[in-house]
Amino acid sequence: MEKNTAIPEANLFERVTRDRPRNFDASSFDRALLILQRVLMERYDRPSLVTKIACETGAEIIEGLRAPGDELNSVDLATRFKTSRTPIRDALMLLEKEGLIDMLPRRRARVATPPIEEIGEIYRVRAALFETVASDVVSRATEDDIALLAGLIDAMADAERRMALPDYVWANVEFYTALSNIGRNRTAARLIDSLLLRTLPHRRLSLSLPGRMARSLKTHAQILDAVTQRDETLARALIRSNHLSALEALQKAAAEGH
Repeated sequence: MEKNTAIPEANLFERVTRDRPRNFDASSFDRALLILQRVLMERYDRPSLVTKIACETGAEIIEGLRAPGDELNSVDLATRFKTSRTPIRDALMLLEKEGLIDMLPRRRARVATPPIEEIGEIYRVRAALFETVASDVVSRATEDDIALLAGLIDAMADAERRMALPDYVWANVEFYTALSNIGRNRTAARLIDSLLLRTLPHRRLSLSLPGRMARSLKTHAQILDAVTQRDETLARALIRSNHLSALEALQKAAAEGH
């Protein structure tokens, strides 16, 4: 079944060629680019070059090509993108607003390293928002909407069978995008989008932990069943449980030094 999300179908920018690791996943990288394009272009009125730099650099962070704490050298970026340092600075400021990098006075920008307490706040807020969305979805989902969600569950199941983490992550992102669209709660959708980029690196880490993909898949299948049965209470509880389970996995990983 064809996937349908709010992510644009076409990549608006040609990727800048650079050395990539041997295990570089071009398809996953392009999905990250599309997410960044949608969020940044909806939220900011910036020249296309600034958006291009922000999207490419942000995608590298989301995909783990730049690790937490890594420095971002504005001179190197200016050379790479064949531009002056002003568009680089503007692009980095966009990424700082989205929580992907930290910028400190008289120091180079760095990939953000949010404390686990801040990550916990984000996940609990996101859980509360999606509880509201779940109520709207239960009351508004059509048969076509339920079929769309079922197709995304199938995509997640296929990725889980293949242990294909990037494919699972993006199917999961599409599932939540679909829920937000079906719920048609514009206020919740805006707030969810404001947290989206901050959560993506952490979702990948959470789902990479042993057993997490299988547990996540089971919970999302149960969410679909609750929506199909129009069980609002169960749908809300499952959405909350899934977010708190992901947070617990991240807290455990942080305690173990990951």
